[in-house]
Amino acid sequence: MSEGVSNGVKTWVAGQLNLFRLALSFMTRLPAGRLDYSPEKMHLALRYFPAVGWLLGLLLCGLFLLTEHLSGSTVAVVLCVVVSVLLTGALHEDGLADTFDGFYGGFDTERKLTIMKDSRIGTYGSAALFSALALKITLLLELANNGQVISALLVAYPLSRAMAITHGQDLPYVSAPGKSKSDPLAKPMSTGNLIFTVISGALALLLFPLVSAIAVIISVVIARTLLRLWMKKHIRGFTGDCLGAAQQFQELLIYFVLVTCMAQGVGQ
Repeated sequence: MSEGVSNGVKTWVAGQLNLFRLALSFMTRLPAGRLDYSPEKMHLALRYFPAVGWLLGLLLCGLFLLTEHLSGSTVAVVLCVVVSVLLTGALHEDGLADTFDGFYGGFDTERKLTIMKDSRIGTYGSAALFSALALKITLLLELANNGQVISALLVAYPLSRAMAITHGQDLPYVSAPGKSKSDPLAKPMSTGNLIFTVISGALALLLFPLVSAIAVIISVVIARTLLRLWMKKHIRGFTGDCLGAAQQFQELLIYFVLVTCMAQGVGQ
């Protein structure tokens, strides 16, 4: 009986590690090892997207601490942004650019979706990408100058990813099935997985004063509602690119709220 229970635990742990590695392979360029893949397993792996955000955040925190000691906070922040893009293969930045190109370069839903599938980047996408990177560096510099960049990274990376994938709960997936690696995102998560995803994404808010944490929670919930309406207005649903754009918006919003709270002395 004991051996059976032990084998069952080992099987469960191995299964969960496989799901985490599937999430890692989907969201980053980091080595994930040999994977047991199926669309169903990839869908279950959504629960570990915030965990991948935690891993990325921790790696960038380590990089920031090392580089700040050697070269100062400005170099450390810029390097962290560059390395973040390299670690993720610009997955979310690409989604942001494609979403802006499609939403504002097409006049109807079909044309917008066609533009979003085009690998080339246009004026709207270029402007959105440049603006997002510039704003990210500026906000992180403000946080770094006040000793809050570490805690900010640890909340923004998991929480922005958790909030982004929740759009699959109440919006239809409008890409052609079977033609995108984002297909497993098409189905809503179970209630249990959704709760686990959101809680694991928001855990780092415990590092902040209560008022700041509440401000972040309210802001990301409002942003999720507005992003949902934005996607529904333009394409009547979502694509993988839209989720990348949502992640970028949420990450920037979290930094902005934390900087604002800091500037106003909220929770100090």
